[in-house]
Amino acid sequence: MVSFISIRHFLPFLFVISLFHVGYAARKLNELVQQQPLLLEYHNGPLLSGKISINLIWYGKFKPSQRAIVSDFITSLSSSSPSQDQPSVATWWKTTEKYYHLTSKNPSSLKLSLGEQILDETYSLGKSLTGKQIVQLASKGEQMNAINVVLTSSDVAVEGFCSSRCGTHGSSSSSKNVQVKGKNYKFAYVWVGNSETQCPGQCAWPFHQPIYGPQSPPLVAPNNDVGLDGIVINLASLLAGTATNPFGNGYFQGPAEAPLEAASACPGVYGKGAYPGYAGDLLVDSVTGASYNAHGANGRKYLLPALYDPSTSSCSTLV
Repeated sequence: MVSFISIRHFLPFLFVISLFHVGYAARKLNELVQQQPLLLEYHNGPLLSGKISINLIWYGKFKPSQRAIVSDFITSLSSSSPSQDQPSVATWWKTTEKYYHLTSKNPSSLKLSLGEQILDETYSLGKSLTGKQIVQLASKGEQMNAINVVLTSSDVAVEGFCSSRCGTHGSSSSSKNVQVKGKNYKFAYVWVGNSETQCPGQCAWPFHQPIYGPQSPPLVAPNNDVGLDGIVINLASLLAGTATNPFGNGYFQGPAEAPLEAASACPGVYGKGAYPGYAGDLLVDSVTGASYNAHGANGRKYLLPALYDPSTSSCSTLV
């Protein structure tokens, strides 16, 4: 089962992660008008729990400095990571814990950690990939107790990338014939593409001018890399969706063929006061002028999307 982040209407910077029953989750680039959030309904399926490793599969050419931006973000998700200034990435992630408290009186917990990193710099499947090939790449990582994240470089075309989505999350049956309680084991995966040269106006807003809509000046990316800072935004959204709706029967809102998830229920919102064309009142680095809302490991700064808070039925921001 996969979820798509699809781009339905090319109106800027509203990305909606939708989960289709055929399996793909796509971030939608929709209208920016903020709808009053509804309750995210629980569909009685399992959430990810226990100790989960996030394995990174790098497909194509990425500089070591680019890989460090993402790996530091993953490390930052854990509250046990080295002390972070506030507001922090770990604090942002804690909003997802509230979904677990709604499903059980004795909720299980989810502990994320950085797992293995696999490099495929030779483009083993070529530079034009299908959805099935993304799953094939995701299968390269360890599949038990893991989320396998495929990241494609800026020179790789992926089916639907830019035209309909910026990334996906979903699940697939284990290629290693693993069984749990007599059933085939399913592993969760995420794919995000580097949009820097292909569609930054669609998949890296607010760090690039949007294709359509209000043309406010782009913000300075906190890690000085429009493509990778855009990847972090999309990856953060998809990880929140993966944790709370990993197999298509967890928490989501709306019709089953196009539901909203924890992050996509709050499109275009990064700070208080956000409105169409304006990401919100963000923190600004006094030296670089970069905009951000979260501190991470190793002195990193990141811009992360608002998450739907099920305890208040509203979008929660760090700033």
